[in-house]
Amino acid sequence: MIRKKNNTLEWLEFEIFAEIPGFIHGIFLRHGGVSTGSFGTLNVTTWAGDSSENVKENRKRIMQALELDTLVTADQVHGNLVQIASEPEGMFSGCDGLITDQKNWGLLMAHADCQAAIFYDPIHHVVATVHAGWRGQVKNIYKETVEKMGHTFGSKPEDLLVGVSPSLGPENSEFIHFRKELPEAFWPFQIKETYFNLWAIARHQLESLGILPHHIQIAEIDTFANPQDFFSYRREKKNGRVEKITGCHGTVASLRRS
Repeated sequence: MIRKKNNTLEWLEFEIFAEIPGFIHGIFLRHGGVSTGSFGTLNVTTWAGDSSENVKENRKRIMQALELDTLVTADQVHGNLVQIASEPEGMFSGCDGLITDQKNWGLLMAHADCQAAIFYDPIHHVVATVHAGWRGQVKNIYKETVEKMGHTFGSKPEDLLVGVSPSLGPENSEFIHFRKELPEAFWPFQIKETYFNLWAIARHQLESLGILPHHIQIAEIDTFANPQDFFSYRREKKNGRVEKITGCHGTVASLRRS
């Protein structure tokens, strides 16, 4: 991953997208915003109780850093619905993925431990961002994304480039009730009793859709194990309860206006 900085904001970029003109993206770290306490400092949602004023300012800073016209968001319900971003303002409801061919519209996905994936079609110049927690992986939201890009824009899996953000790592992905929560197809990805490699599951799902192995980059950075840069829901969860609220990162991707 490539680390970038603009004033106090810091973000990561995938090498797989580095040489593509007209395409911009960033996985923003927790630095450089105005939120305080457990939301410190670049939190991008009000879901856990941060003020709308703080979130608005944090998102504004992200837009300025990437020189975007707008940020388009989704309410992210841990499902597998993916929508076409047809309006430059507001929030798309009931979905966890957005696709667009519009220029300078930043597609924002919020996440803390969940995977945020970026899909780019360099042939048809289409971009998608997707929120995939373990529930989204069980419902295979990656499949829904690839199929939606194909049906709507003619994208082919073998042309797609995909980056998967820092997220919960294998050593901290415990599922005590995995027999009820995870399908049997996931069980071979158990690295030790009750612990699963969600990164490997993501790669398996993407390759099974026809995406070429060398077109996939998994960050393989554990949000749980890196509190200096990342929020983590699991890190604050002890004895089955969340003891401290946490913020969310923003992963953004956009087509650049020429």
